[in-house]
Amino acid sequence: MSSVELVPVTKGLQGVIEVPGDKSISHRSVIFASLSEGTSKITNFLTGEDCLRTVEVFRNFGVEIEREEDTLVVHGKGIASLKEPISPLNFGNSGTTARLMSGVLAGLPYFSTAYGDASLSKRPMDRVVMPLKEMGAEISGRQEASYLPLAFAGTTLTGKVHHMTIKSAQVKSALLLAGLLAEGTTTVIENGRTRNHTEMLLPQFGVEVSIEGSEIHIEGGQQPQASELRVPGDISSAAFFLTAAAITPDSELIIKNVGLNPTRNGVIQALELMGAEIEAVPHTYIGKEPVGDIKVSYSILNAITLEGDLIANLIDEIPIIALAATQAEGTTVVKDAKELRVKETDRVEAVAYNLNQLGAKVETREDGLVIHGPTPLHGGEVDSYGDHRIGMMGAIASLISTAPVTIKDKDCINISYPNFFDHLYQVL
Repeated sequence: MSSVELVPVTKGLQGVIEVPGDKSISHRSVIFASLSEGTSKITNFLTGEDCLRTVEVFRNFGVEIEREEDTLVVHGKGIASLKEPISPLNFGNSGTTARLMSGVLAGLPYFSTAYGDASLSKRPMDRVVMPLKEMGAEISGRQEASYLPLAFAGTTLTGKVHHMTIKSAQVKSALLLAGLLAEGTTTVIENGRTRNHTEMLLPQFGVEVSIEGSEIHIEGGQQPQASELRVPGDISSAAFFLTAAAITPDSELIIKNVGLNPTRNGVIQALELMGAEIEAVPHTYIGKEPVGDIKVSYSILNAITLEGDLIANLIDEIPIIALAATQAEGTTVVKDAKELRVKETDRVEAVAYNLNQLGAKVETREDGLVIHGPTPLHGGEVDSYGDHRIGMMGAIASLISTAPVTIKDKDCINISYPNFFDHLYQVL
C-alpha cells in the first residue's frame, strides 16, 4: 500500500489548471456509444480506473473500443450486434458501472455475471435490482441479490412506472437504460432533483426522452446512433482545488472548462453560502451541458447548515466541504446525508476520523456531520480507506496544516483523478 507525505505550504496557491473529464459523463458516454450504431468519438474521457471498467465491460460484449490517451473511438454496431460475454464482468470499485450496467444487463437477451472488489461488494444493489425485477428482470445473487456478485438471466423487460423512493441518479439511470431495452414506455418519477446527465445525453445519441416536471419518460426499442462528444471537466474533481484556494491564504486559482450542470453545482453553492469569493460563468455548451471557467480566491468562511435537496447535488463533495468547515467561523451541520455511509467507504466515519486525527472537532450523526470551527490542523496521518475522495481531502488538508500529512493508499486517487498530484504541485 503506497503512501505519500505532504508538507504544509508557505505561500498561497496560484495558477490555472484544467481538471480531468467528468466521471459521470464519461461512464454514460461510453455506455451510449457502445449501444449505438456507428462510430463515436469521445474526447477528454476520464481515464481513471472506474471509467475504464465500463470500457472493459463493453469490450467483453464484443464492442471495438480504441483508446489513445484521453480519446476513445467506439465502433458501435447496434444493440442487436452485442455478443454474450464468455467470462464474468469485473466492475472493480466502480459503483456507477455496477448500477448503470445492471439496467443494461437486465435487458439484454444474454446470460451474464458481474462482480466487484471487496468494497463494491458491500454496497447495496437492491435499490436497483428490486425495480428491475418489477420490469421482469431475472437477477440472482446473495441475500436476494442485494449485493454483488450478481447473475443476469437476460429476459424481455416490460416498461412500467417507477416512483423513486431514494434520491439516486444511478438508480434513475439504470431504470432509463432498462427502459430503452424494454417493451413499451418506462416512466421514472423522482422524489427530488438528482444529476440529470443521462436524460441530457441520450438525445445526443438519437434517443428521445420526454421530461414533464419530475417525470421522465423513455420509449423502449429505440436504437441509439453514434455521436461525437467532448467531456467537460469534472466539477467533483474541481471541488478539491476550489476548496484549497478558498481556505489557503493568498490563493487565487482559475479552473478552466468545468461542467456547470445545475444538478452538479452544489459545491459552488455551498462555498458561496460560506462566504467564499468564487465566480463561475458558463461560456459554452457541450450538447446540453453548460461549461465554464471557475475563479476562486481565499476568503474568511462562515459555518452553514447543509440539508434537503442540496445534499443530492453535492453528495460526493461533502468530504471536502467538511474540510472547509473546519476553517469556518461557527458550527457547520450536514444533514440528510445518510447516503454517505454506503459510498466507497462509510464516508461519515472516514471524514470524522481523519479530520479529528488532524486536530479538527467533528462529530458524527446517523445522517451526517457536525463540524466545529475554526480549528488549526496539526498534521498527522490520513487513512484513505481506499476511497479516492478521502485521500484527496487529506491532501488538501496538508496545505493548511502546521506539520506534514501522510496519505495512506494514495493510489486509490487514480480511480477518479490520475494526475491529481501533478496538478497540486503545479499550483504550489
